[in-house]
Amino acid sequence: MAPPLSAAAAPTTRTARLDALVADVREAVGRGLAPDVTAYLVGEKLAPHLGARDLLTPAQTEGDPERYRQHLLHAEDDGSFSVVALVWLPGQATSVHDHVSWCVTGVHRGEEHERRYRLLPAGAVGERATLVATEDVTNPQGSVCGFAPPGDIHRVWNGCGEKAVSLHLYGADISRLGTSVRRVYDLPADR
Repeated sequence: MAPPLSAAAAPTTRTARLDALVADVREAVGRGLAPDVTAYLVGEKLAPHLGARDLLTPAQTEGDPERYRQHLLHAEDDGSFSVVALVWLPGQATSVHDHVSWCVTGVHRGEEHERRYRLLPAGAVGERATLVATEDVTNPQGSVCGFAPPGDIHRVWNGCGEKAVSLHLYGADISRLGTSVRRVYDLPADR
């Protein structure tokens, strides 16, 4: 399961650049388009901000030695989207999971590694469903990817020797839900 959200981003701690990003995302989400198209548009809005020194405050890039850390940066009043900074120390990882809504990720600092999966339903009576790895991706600083359920099963980790920071934008109110994870998969997986 995902770690708890921190309250590191009260409105008084937000940067002007983060406010500009939120306004851009609000415009894209407000179009009311299909989830996959919305994710694409949100990714276009996110990309120019990645790596900018004035996007996050130092507190919003603090890690946790026990597990990756989530800093809730913004949750739209109408629940239509949220912006979260994830901070990964070397070796920290998620479980294999999918999401409650469309999701866009952008690497702000460092590098994220990702393994994507496809769910194969159980075949014969008594067989369990399995996961098949479909792709391994290394996302360096500045990279953006987006997806929408179904077909969004993955595992993410920091496979480099330094702290990594990424922004995750979700089409849901993460402040209310506490997580973007719909389901954690504990199934046999093709590695």
